[in-house]
Order: sequence, then C-alpha cells, then structure tokens
Amino acid sequence: MSSRLGLSIRAADNGDVDGLVALLSTAGQTMARDKLALRLKAIQDQPGLLLIADEWGPPSGVIVVHWHSVLTADQKVGWISTLLVDPERRRNGVARVLLKAASQAARLAGCGDLVLHAPIAPGDLRAFCLATGFVESGELLTRALRKRS
Repeated sequence: MSSRLGLSIRAADNGDVDGLVALLSTAGQTMARDKLALRLKAIQDQPGLLLIADEWGPPSGVIVVHWHSVLTADQKVGWISTLLVDPERRRNGVARVLLKAASQAARLAGCGDLVLHAPIAPGDLRAFCLATGFVESGELLTRALRKRS
C-alpha cells in the first residue's frame, strides 16, 4: 500500500529486523537482533499483522495489531500492541497512514473495535489517539505471570 506521503506500508519480513532494532532504539527500547527476529516470527504466526512504514533506510514507523474474539463483543476485537514512529518523522502523517492500514486489515478480519493502551504520560500518543477517533474506555491493568529477573 502506498500513500500520498511517499510511504510504502507493507508487512514486515525477516529482512526488516535490523531496521526494526534501529527504530525501537529511538524509543529507548534496546533489543538484541536475534531476540527481535524470534518475536517477529511469533507475531507472524498469530492472528494479526506487523506493518512498517517504509520510505528509505530503516522503517519510519511500525504498528502491530492482533485480533481475537471476546465474550463481551459480537465481533472480534483488534488490539494494537505497538505503534511507533521515528521521532524525526513524527507529525508527518506516518502514524495516521499506519493506523488506517491496520484498521482496514482488522475490519477485513472481522473486528468491530480497535483497542490501544496509551499511557497517561508525557508524549503525543494519547493525544494522537483521541484526535483519530479513539475514546477513553476504562482502565488497563497488567499482571505478570512469571517472576521477572
């Protein structure tokens, strides 16, 4: 999928691991290449997709959306677990194009809603979500299932 911004939105593949490592590091999320490659493979094996915004060089942005059925909704729910844009490419429409592509894919997969956890913290993610049609709905709680080292 191409956009008017000169971006190409496409599913990530194994050749994108180095670019994703670089993109994640812009958000302070340092990760070993081999670990990210395993996570990419795991995401590709689940219902959902990982899309990257491609211009030149490393990816400009990434979105990961998973879908599943829940007891409280007639249709599947899409969960955006990652939405990240390179800080130097923010405010250029990259996140909007990624969100549009992920929304289309989730609709085609039978989803009725998209959910995204946007922490109440400094940054633009929460404001972006509210500006693009997300509404606040409840609180998100997380519980570790194993001891963390």
